[in-house]
Amino acid sequence: MRPRPSTYRQNPNRTPSRHSLTVSTAIAINVAANTNLPGFRGPIYPDGSFGYLPIPEREQTAEPVPTYGDLLDELDAWPFAVDDEIRSLPVHLDPEFAGYPTCSQYTYGDEHGVKAGPLSELDPGDSLYFYATLTRHESPDSVETGPTVDWVAPDWGAYLIGEFRVDRVYDTAACEELTPADRQPVASNAHCKRDPFDAKVLVVGSDDSQLFDRAVPLSSPDSGSTANRIVTELSNDSGKGPWWRRRLWFDADATERLRAIVDGERSI
Repeated sequence: MRPRPSTYRQNPNRTPSRHSLTVSTAIAINVAANTNLPGFRGPIYPDGSFGYLPIPEREQTAEPVPTYGDLLDELDAWPFAVDDEIRSLPVHLDPEFAGYPTCSQYTYGDEHGVKAGPLSELDPGDSLYFYATLTRHESPDSVETGPTVDWVAPDWGAYLIGEFRVDRVYDTAACEELTPADRQPVASNAHCKRDPFDAKVLVVGSDDSQLFDRAVPLSSPDSGSTANRIVTELSNDSGKGPWWRRRLWFDADATERLRAIVDGERSI
């Protein structure tokens, strides 16, 4: 299956949320398959479309979770072979995006305090962006793509792949107090399926959330390791060193500008 169609403008018909007149901030965090887990990055194609796969599940779960094979069987053809050993691995499907295989809502959880603290400070109407490192591939013949764009890095790069417009946040204290019954509204989240439940923060996205159809570059067109102006001028990050592994924070003005870039109303 393909995520919702668009170019840079991920959802041109999206209506403003009830929080759109308030001041909002944003955080972007790194997610998805990478060269360490499970050993490869997802693909990005010359038109900016991409494939999203999560990392493997490394903890015990209280119920069966999808495998890489389950997801790949539902997604468009992959541009490279994934061996049977990896296809059999269970996945940690986090973040989950409504409309993605086996997903019906927008949730993200994290068990690490270094992320839980900043994420716990998000308010309704704020943006939680997800970015991934992706490797450039030619698309399989069966995958329909559009015109080539000039911003896809030649080998690999970091790209925004989705956004939650925050609906509610369970901070660390709230997560510690959640009973199994309390977790039912977010039971589809990967951390709620772990045994034991281990989230220190849970973020729920509103219906304005989305998995993008086209990525939004954080890397320069020349090199994946070189940050573009979204990182160096809009975020709190210097863009030096392995910035593509770090949490990026955007103040209210930067968030407004970033949303305009994502919606195709402003160039990078």
